[in-house]
Amino acid sequence: MFGNLEEKDLEGAVEALLFVSGDPVSTLTMADALEVEPAQVEAACVEIAARLSEGRAGVRLKEVAGAWQLRTAPEYHELLESYVLSWDTRKLSQAALEVLAIVAYAQPVTRQAVANVRGVNSDSSINSLLEKGLLREAGTSDTPGNPALYGTSKKFLEKFGLRSLRDLPDLDDFAPDDATRAFISERLSATRGAVTPAAAQEPATFEDGGAPAASAGASEDVQPSLDALMGQAMADALAEQAGVVDKIDFDDLEFEE
Repeated sequence: MFGNLEEKDLEGAVEALLFVSGDPVSTLTMADALEVEPAQVEAACVEIAARLSEGRAGVRLKEVAGAWQLRTAPEYHELLESYVLSWDTRKLSQAALEVLAIVAYAQPVTRQAVANVRGVNSDSSINSLLEKGLLREAGTSDTPGNPALYGTSKKFLEKFGLRSLRDLPDLDDFAPDDATRAFISERLSATRGAVTPAAAQEPATFEDGGAPAASAGASEDVQPSLDALMGQAMADALAEQAGVVDKIDFDDLEFEE
């Protein structure tokens, strides 16, 4: 073990390494730094995570994207929002959140597929999410023109506290009614079936269950309403997942006068 550290100091040493790092840290990285076996670090992280979740600590230890990161406890999210005056500058717009949700749940998708789901051109939001590193190009579609396919990135998993896409919230919990739930299922099924990816990230799983097509026979007045409800449900699912806030880099914040 590193220096004069003893086995009883392992958990404390792991916490110290995680505390000084703004990004998730892998088990192997910590094991190399501490000169111990990765299994020992993994066990220490599991123990720390359990201890912090059981008490009233203001932080939690989360496994995200194959690594570990200290994050603020979700019950203090509102407090942090009010404390950090520029918090809004770190949030995504409603449009960007909807686009990110569509890509997360239906990836890999083309720009046109995202626009078809939302009912409006979404290029601006996609470009912004690419710049933020939350989306990535995931190959090309085997359709005329070979349009680019997009998927979520490792940074997306980190920012939303997900170990993998399988940890995405169940959309059924956010649909306001059965019609919207069926509509979401139909739209996502159609979107996934519209492309043949050349390369893709780990696919998300969905429960279609043979739900009836909500938009079949729907009037033009009803369709936009269902579109809006679907986008809102997906955005709400991601927004709730983001309730666990990662550590703040105060050097990058701009406070209002």
